[in-house]
Amino acid sequence: MSNETSHEVTRVLPSPVTNLMAFVPARDPDVARQFYLDLGFTINWSNEQIAELQIGSFRFLLQTFYVAEHAGNFMMSLAVEDADLWWEHIQRIGLQQKYKGIMCKPLQMQPWGIRVLYLSDPTGVLWHITDLRKS
Repeated sequence: MSNETSHEVTRVLPSPVTNLMAFVPARDPDVARQFYLDLGFTINWSNEQIAELQIGSFRFLLQTFYVAEHAGNFMMSLAVEDADLWWEHIQRIGLQQKYKGIMCKPLQMQPWGIRVLYLSDPTGVLWHITDLRKS
């Protein structure tokens, strides 16, 4: 019997992985796209069914798809250097006023040692905007 754990085993992939993206649901794609543009994302390309959004070097696919149970349990995490600056940005651009019904909670230290700002998009997708600062 080996003492090796699964993370120590070398896995051979059939081909190198070049990308990994989530498909994020959007109840109203026009509203969702504008929300993400307001937040600071760019749209690389889009059509009626899907759009590729990017912030920094990170991307995801926003899809015209909505099932309440799915959207209400869908979460994304955005790790930033300074979440305080993101909170100020969200307040300054007035996301909660422009997008009625979204949830936006200020930074709070979590028991697992990460500060998290919670922000839901107009579809109900919950974003965890995090940094590793201790205060």
